[in-house]
Amino acid sequence: MKYVPDATADRQFESDNTVDRVGVDGLLSELDEYAVEQALQLREKREGEEIEITALTVGPEKAVDAIRKALQMGADKGVHVVDDAIAGSDSVATSLVLAKAIEKISAEKKVDLVMSGMASTDASMSVVPAMLAERLDLPQVTFASVVESQGEVFRVRRDGDSATEIIEGRLPMVLSVTDQTGEARYPSFKGIMAAKKKPLETWSLSDIGVEADQVGLSASWTAVEGTEARPPRTQGEIVTDEDGSGAKALVDFLASKKFI
Repeated sequence: MKYVPDATADRQFESDNTVDRVGVDGLLSELDEYAVEQALQLREKREGEEIEITALTVGPEKAVDAIRKALQMGADKGVHVVDDAIAGSDSVATSLVLAKAIEKISAEKKVDLVMSGMASTDASMSVVPAMLAERLDLPQVTFASVVESQGEVFRVRRDGDSATEIIEGRLPMVLSVTDQTGEARYPSFKGIMAAKKKPLETWSLSDIGVEADQVGLSASWTAVEGTEARPPRTQGEIVTDEDGSGAKALVDFLASKKFI
């Protein structure tokens, strides 16, 4: 899951054109909340099985708030990878950190399913789940709108613009879900109190066997070359209909903008 800047806050960029993730309020990416919800629902449907849900994130100190939200929703434990060298990492470098952290988690207790949101709400690239699948050598199904499981077999529906696909996958696998999978639950008071007692580990790069020169802006394959503020909104064109010509004026306006 990803800790992202609050979309309602005044988001800024650092001098190196990376997103300021420290000076602005952040939260658990809304799209990742759907992944937490699906993980909880899968566990509830498979009552009696020993299923443990670990919330994993990579980010600055404040990113731990994203894990706490997942713990409040019902996840069992949290892992936060934080290291100054990670700042500025692109998707490729971030996927390396996540994959190494998952391997460390799996060494203690086998990870059968890696689940994430379809994309983060800040960058919206949707590529990290696929990169994770490649790094972990696991099959992947992305953009799942419906998830059903029976034993180790998962049946997933993917809704495209012109067709719907039904895909079956077998554990272990990587799965990303869309906001069509179902509303994420709000943490209850009981869940909030229980989250305070759940284990939450903090790992550095050395804990997961990643060198500092493998991550960060200097090791990234992509970088933002420049940013500029969006121009302030101007007053729109007002169409009046005093003489019966309003409809034509409106149609002409929409046609000029290629809306029709």
